[in-house]
Amino acid sequence: MTVQIDRRSLLLTGSLGLGAFAVPGFAQTPNVTQARGFTHSVASGEPGSDTMLLWTRYVPTTGDTAELRVEISETPDFARIVAGGSQITGVWRDFTAKITVDTLKPDTRYHYRFVAPDGSFSPVGMTKTLPVGPVDRFRTVTFSCSNMPYGYFNAYAHAAARDDIDLAIHLGDYFYEYETGDYPAAKDQVAGRVPLPSTELFHLADYRLRYGSYRSDPDLMALHAKHPMIVQWDDHESSNDSWEGGAQNHQPNEGDWNARRAASIQAYREWMPVSDEPWKAYEIGTLATLFRTETRLLARTKQPDVAPLFAATDPTSALKAFRDGLWMDPAVTMMGSQQESWLAHAMAQSVRQGQRWQVVGFGTIMGQTVMPAEAMSWLSPDSPERARGYLLAGVAAAKVGLPFNYDNWGGYPAARARFLRKAQGLGANLVVLSGDSHNAWAYDLGQDGKPAGVEFAGHSVTSPGYETASKTDPRTIAAALIRTNPELKWCDTSRRGYMAMTLTPATVSNAWIMVDTIKAKSAAGRVGHTATVSRGRNIMA
Repeated sequence: MTVQIDRRSLLLTGSLGLGAFAVPGFAQTPNVTQARGFTHSVASGEPGSDTMLLWTRYVPTTGDTAELRVEISETPDFARIVAGGSQITGVWRDFTAKITVDTLKPDTRYHYRFVAPDGSFSPVGMTKTLPVGPVDRFRTVTFSCSNMPYGYFNAYAHAAARDDIDLAIHLGDYFYEYETGDYPAAKDQVAGRVPLPSTELFHLADYRLRYGSYRSDPDLMALHAKHPMIVQWDDHESSNDSWEGGAQNHQPNEGDWNARRAASIQAYREWMPVSDEPWKAYEIGTLATLFRTETRLLARTKQPDVAPLFAATDPTSALKAFRDGLWMDPAVTMMGSQQESWLAHAMAQSVRQGQRWQVVGFGTIMGQTVMPAEAMSWLSPDSPERARGYLLAGVAAAKVGLPFNYDNWGGYPAARARFLRKAQGLGANLVVLSGDSHNAWAYDLGQDGKPAGVEFAGHSVTSPGYETASKTDPRTIAAALIRTNPELKWCDTSRRGYMAMTLTPATVSNAWIMVDTIKAKSAAGRVGHTATVSRGRNIMA
């Protein structure tokens, strides 16, 4: 009973509402009146050519339930309602609502709003359906790794101000699960951007509260209200380096992992504009098929742990034995056999249908990356000991041809090979989008000595990259990484932002947008690099 009373108190005092953290333009100490009603604006997702999922959250003045309606119109004055729907929401789903509207027109921009039982309206959102038939041009923006205490979500603000975007994509780490002062440390926090709760996230109420804090950010709300978004989780929506049976940041004294995992999934599906389908394909006319995947919580094998190998009597021999044995185990999987089979069949169908491009979103990087031998020279006297150990281990692993990151596809080489060989066999025009690393990368993906596709890997919205561990010129670091890794064609290890991709029948071009700062509120940004692939080539120009 105490837990229920505390939970209701949180709901009605606005802890999940607009005052969940201090941010310019929002009350820092909300009262009950402020918290009730439409607390977190609106969002849209799961786009189709004639359907769209619409999201909001509404806390009623009294009671634990409310019936909401949604209205959708082609004009901002809602003079003619062309579609709609209704849903009963309540405390059991944290007062969130997701209504899928159909009978829409393809390639059409719509305005939508929710209507409360008392007749009041939510903020108005905009969304756009997917096209059918031939498509000359389609533009997406892609985000990952948004850690609120590290800075302002200026990447979201920059993209929300654009009118040339058809679709937004978020590849995960939408928020971070750490307690206040952990990541980032207190000295690195930006004032006024500390989300609730202050503790690490373990329970359903914790995850809901963290979503409420993040979703109160005005730039994130603006982005969701402006563009439809396809979302997928990575690890921090549950816990760092999560896999099917646990996580690096989940300890035995922190409760049952399956309960924590279930709580994180439930809160995600409540608070995000996403269906309950674990993976899905989206048709962009005859131009492309976009695939949303799941590579964390449902079937991923535990990441290889190479740390004990460095304590062996002969670390080099131990690393070689691992390289030639367990590292290549075909049972080690990112997606699991069910999803692998689904994706293979869905890609085959896309190719048979004549789709010009097959675009696959993964949470982590697929491109092969080893640590350059000169990496130890990047360290400064005040570099953290953790960074020193990470680079030292990476350099030693590279000497025997092993990567430095086993939480991305570098820890799952047999699964990577299966995916790329399937794409090659289908004759796919493969474009992989990925996040997680906090840095920006462009790879030509190869398998068995032949091109298989390209990868555009996105830098973070705010989470730090190499620049926090090294004072070395980022251009020096990038040059060494490119020199050492044949698949890597370009990288940036010091700036934050998002990716903007333009698909045409003949080419796919990706721009890495770099924001000017994350330490102050600003929507300024610029193109830092552009890469292009031509259809039929599977390598960048």
